[in-house]
Amino acid sequence: MNAAGNYLKKHAEALVKDVGLEAACALTGKSKATLGRYYSTSDEHADRFMPVDAVAQLEAASSYPHVTSALAELRGITISYDVTKKNTPEKEGGVNHDVIALSQRFAMLMGEYTVSMEDGIITINEAKRLLRETLELQQVLMSMKMHLEDEAT
Repeated sequence: MNAAGNYLKKHAEALVKDVGLEAACALTGKSKATLGRYYSTSDEHADRFMPVDAVAQLEAASSYPHVTSALAELRGITISYDVTKKNTPEKEGGVNHDVIALSQRFAMLMGEYTVSMEDGIITINEAKRLLRETLELQQVLMSMKMHLEDEAT
């Protein structure tokens, strides 16, 4: 098995252990033996990997998206993990709510930028504040994208 396969199996195991073996079986409808084969590094199970639907079910119940982050790392992609579960239905909002939040967040970002540039230098603390605002803006854009996709279907 190649290094990438081994890496994915280790993260699949971490995912199952995060959720708990019994709970993982109940969520996916797979047996303990089947789940074990998905993360076994023995030669006879080297070509078996957890199906993507099972990964999605387990990651929805886990404390961290272990397999998703491993896949991103293997491709050299950086992802930002937000503890709030954005894939759960939101009680308020829609596209109109997102447009308002987007304009407010953008104004806050520009305010931080203006303050940061008063002396012509962005310090490390100012950069951290700008980064936080940028991440908040990104989350609003993701929410807006999800709402627009819902309306388009």
